[in-house]
Amino acid sequence: PYTVRVIRLLIESGVEVHLTVSTMGRRLLFEESNISTVDAESFQVDKNLLIVHNDKDLGSSIASGSFLHDGMIIVPCSSNSMGAIASGLTNTLVQRAAAVTLKERRILVLAHRESPLSTIDVDNLAKLSHAGALIAPLSPGFYMQPKTIEDLVDFMAGKLVDLVGVHHDLPVRWC
Repeated sequence: PYTVRVIRLLIESGVEVHLTVSTMGRRLLFEESNISTVDAESFQVDKNLLIVHNDKDLGSSIASGSFLHDGMIIVPCSSNSMGAIASGLTNTLVQRAAAVTLKERRILVLAHRESPLSTIDVDNLAKLSHAGALIAPLSPGFYMQPKTIEDLVDFMAGKLVDLVGVHHDLPVRWC
């Protein structure tokens, strides 16, 4: 649900979204959101603003430092992906694009999904934070007094979109 909401928020704001989904991410999209095909129709968004890249295509445009972008969000980010990125592994397009984002000193947001954290997870999070990544655990706040699961999802999706500087009108800020 976080992935779907973030993609929709970005596209509703007119942002061109380049999407790659790991093998496990595809499974989670199906199990958690009943999405079996990764395309604009499945996400119910403008097909002109969603560009899908194969996670096995390490030669994709988003794997290059010359691909200019305003930021990358990995949502959700598993401990497995986090560990690979922290170790500098680039076996998938998600990992390669994240490594390039860090190398180019662009915004990389990791929306970590797992709990509890092992010491290895904490070390990897610290390593990535020192490398410039923004760590945004998927831990919604309750000070906005959410009434539905969608309110909780919106809280985190709004926070993630804020971190890459994209405007939205969700009522998720304390002000």
